[in-house]
Amino acid sequence: MRFTVPGPRSLAGQLFAMQAVLIAVVVAGYALFTYVNDRSQAEEAAARQARAVARSVADSPSVLAATRTDDPTAELQPYALKVMRDTEVDFITIMDPRGIRWTHPDPRQIGQTFQGHTERALKGQTFTETYTGTLGPSVRAVTPIQDGTRVVGLVSAGIRVEQITQRVQDQLTALLGVAAGALVLGAVGTYVVNARLRRHTHGMNATELSRMHDYHQAALHAVREGLLMLDGQYRVALINDGGRELLGVAGDVVGRSVAELGLPAPLTGALLASEPRVDEVHLTAARVLVINTSPVSGGERRGTVVTLRDVTELQSLMGELDSERGFTQALRSQAHEAANRLHTVVSLIELGRAEEAVEFATAELELAQALTDQVVAAVSEPVLAALLLGKTAQANERGVELMVSEDSSLDDGLLPETLPARDLVTILGNLIDNAVDAAQGSARARVTVAAYTRNSADAPELVLRVSDTGPGVDPEHAEAVFQRGFSTKPAGPGGRGLGLALVRQAAQRHEGSLTVAEADGGGAEFEVRLPLREPETVAGGVPSGAPAARGAGGDA
Repeated sequence: MRFTVPGPRSLAGQLFAMQAVLIAVVVAGYALFTYVNDRSQAEEAAARQARAVARSVADSPSVLAATRTDDPTAELQPYALKVMRDTEVDFITIMDPRGIRWTHPDPRQIGQTFQGHTERALKGQTFTETYTGTLGPSVRAVTPIQDGTRVVGLVSAGIRVEQITQRVQDQLTALLGVAAGALVLGAVGTYVVNARLRRHTHGMNATELSRMHDYHQAALHAVREGLLMLDGQYRVALINDGGRELLGVAGDVVGRSVAELGLPAPLTGALLASEPRVDEVHLTAARVLVINTSPVSGGERRGTVVTLRDVTELQSLMGELDSERGFTQALRSQAHEAANRLHTVVSLIELGRAEEAVEFATAELELAQALTDQVVAAVSEPVLAALLLGKTAQANERGVELMVSEDSSLDDGLLPETLPARDLVTILGNLIDNAVDAAQGSARARVTVAAYTRNSADAPELVLRVSDTGPGVDPEHAEAVFQRGFSTKPAGPGGRGLGLALVRQAAQRHEGSLTVAEADGGGAEFEVRLPLREPETVAGGVPSGAPAARGAGGDA
């Protein structure tokens, strides 16, 4: 025969059993205490009652007078029975000083010797005791009948212990009834509470809940994506390690409002929004984040679950991909133009105009070489030079002339390691893209780029300036143009309003500045100033102040 060992009960079931046992123990303990206490009080009450009856009988003048007669029983027996009925005592025994009974509930006991102690009563004292006599155990009082100072008789009044027990049992029965009602009521209340607890714990026992908590904690710390949970009042209820890193918060932030975390205003607004957000791009001081929010509801708003993904590197790669696409389009266009020019040269040769063909080809070659020489002479840094040449070709395809100002001068090797060329591509590439967009379609569409270094009061700094001939920036929007999502152009499939925000992010990451003003002759002029500091060596030889993240590409 096999016995099945029951598995661990659910936490709610264990709690219900524990509470039921606890209520039963408390009720049983209280009943026992009440029984002992009530019995003691009942015995004390019986002793007081017997004492009072005995003293009343002993002090009665008729009793004293009857003791002087030749047959005291004739007068005292009816009197004693009447007092017994009136006072609800079990016996009243009146006897002579020797203990010979004059009265007794059982007439056969009259004339017999009293069973009990009388020594103290013969000395004039009244006392009580519990003694087993002819009627069984009883609580009795014994008192003297005195004629002056002489003891002429004794009176004993008593209540049987059986009667006292019966009284206590009646009280205990009522108490047990109340206790049973309390137990049933407590059990019902406990069941209701635990039924609710079972719903909340999904019927899991303590071991399962503990294991789930361990998995929960391990998952939170293992997931690289950021996870943020807000309660109904938009306070942080939970945040994992990835969320702290991506948001740049430190310390104990649980319980604090989202508005107190010091996040950028657009990001804070997205976290405080009541409607869900799907794949929204937001910028922090050093990162580009994609956030998704989902409200937690169960009849009422209980909070918000926020997931955070770091797309800083992805945004940079997308910017580089956009640049590569632009370069490809420019090369395709240039190849088309080159083919047209080659056909022109071939046609001139076929027409026998070889000298004109040579002049035409030489002029085109000199024009292309002059542009390359101009850019390379002004900006020797290879990455920026390549960027300018590519942007020049792109601008030319869109009918915009891109020029490098005469005061540009940026030698190769001048930039410190703390200011990588990739960040400069992010800054300059976005500014040029926005300038070309603004200048396109204007009269004498032109974009002018200046890149040079200058000595300031604190340290040398790099100046990047891009101006255009477009409509310019409304002074009222001078600050708003740098915010994520702001744009005066129609939104495309990927959205707008990110380019200038990325420029400001990169500038602030290197403790630089970004300003916008009106260009000479109209249009907008954006200027970025970046301090040039030599890398500071820390433990391990790693330069401190290295950028946390980078981005490139986009438009405002």
